[in-house]
Amino acid sequence: MIIWLIGMSGSGKSTIGRDLYAALKPTTPNLLYLDGDEFREMFRNDADHTVEGRYKNAERISHTCRMLDRQGIHVIATVLSIFPEWQKWNRDQLDAYYEVFLDIPLETLISRDVKGLYQGAKEGRIPNVVGIDIPFPRPPHADMIIDEEMQRNGVSACATHILKSIPDLS
Repeated sequence: MIIWLIGMSGSGKSTIGRDLYAALKPTTPNLLYLDGDEFREMFRNDADHTVEGRYKNAERISHTCRMLDRQGIHVIATVLSIFPEWQKWNRDQLDAYYEVFLDIPLETLISRDVKGLYQGAKEGRIPNVVGIDIPFPRPPHADMIIDEEMQRNGVSACATHILKSIPDLS
């Protein structure tokens, strides 16, 4: 199974994904955590943050997940994921795909802005920021939505909510 967490920067994808991974790993040794930013770094950041660069990275992540899926390796992927066509591709190509959308308002993301992306984009210092320069299309077919209200219950509560909704990953 591929558990695909989608959301804009600062939505909590990585934090919830890591918590979910920690909860599942003791009973699911064939589990991998794949973070979109870390994945980009693995390729020495050769895919920039333009729409084209993001597309290249999305394609790589989806194909990597398919390769792992075919080998019986489960993946928790935390990806910004702005391409509905790749979300559809995932559904069509992966044996089991479960999409979780972290639906957090832009105003909240701006207030969280630990990386300074949104402020930098507003000041014109950082280009190609999704939500400011690049539109973020809502995922049309998410299996689960975690909103701001649910996140107020904490990271573990969000991870538990996902755990209760996915099948056994043995």
